[in-house]
Amino acid sequence: MSAQNSAQPIIIKRKKVIAGGGHHGGAWKVAYADFVTAMMAFFMLMWLLNATTEKQRKGIADYFSPTIPLSRISGGGDGSFGGDSVFSEDQIAQNGTGASSQKPSDEHQALGQTGTDSSEEAMEDARFTEEARKIEQALMGIGGESMFSDQAARHIVTRVTDEGLIVDLFDLEGEPLFLKRTEEPAPVTIELARMLARVFGLVDNSVAVNGHIRAQPEVLRVNPVWDLSTARAMRMRVLLEHEGFAGARIQRVTGYADRQPILRNPMALRNNRLEIILLRKGR
Repeated sequence: MSAQNSAQPIIIKRKKVIAGGGHHGGAWKVAYADFVTAMMAFFMLMWLLNATTEKQRKGIADYFSPTIPLSRISGGGDGSFGGDSVFSEDQIAQNGTGASSQKPSDEHQALGQTGTDSSEEAMEDARFTEEARKIEQALMGIGGESMFSDQAARHIVTRVTDEGLIVDLFDLEGEPLFLKRTEEPAPVTIELARMLARVFGLVDNSVAVNGHIRAQPEVLRVNPVWDLSTARAMRMRVLLEHEGFAGARIQRVTGYADRQPILRNPMALRNNRLEIILLRKGR
């Protein structure tokens, strides 16, 4: 019996044990960090698109792709090889005198693309942005108390665009700016007009008034959106003038009906609104 057992082959099983099976390297951490960084950059981009004007966005883009402004006229002087470079005479190109003769005349002075006119325009934009910021602070009570009551302040949203400072006044549930389907203003609208006339009186820019109405059901036989949006914009003009705002400063009054809804749902109450725009000069 023992001889039979000794003749059987001996089988040895080797079991491979892997230590630390919980983690399989740190590659996922690198991928997660890249994902978080990309999301942060995305949200920063979205914030910049919403919080800046078109010219500010162009300035940011130019910062990341700087170029040397060149003259629209030849970079040389009065004669052949008269100018050394765009930085000749120890002048920078932005001042409009670089790459010109030693004592340039008006007709021969290099007028770079970022010359005097652009500088004045940039200064005017910066001045308006500062004024708009102060007006926004006065309206919304940033850093202090608002000029409006808490009820009136809930109807206001402000934003700065290439056109100017837009003060958006809109309906709230149970708190409309006008009586239903009329241009008769609610008391809160009169308060808003009084404060806007007072604040806009601090500057001399022109003003535009835009009226917007939410879409109406198609079953209506006569759709009042055009007449009503225009009538409400006109009524706001009258209210502003009644509160002492100079009528000569009102550049235009426009009714847009339901053609420019601010929300995706064209019938949303929020689309009932007035836009009072403090225009940039020259607009």
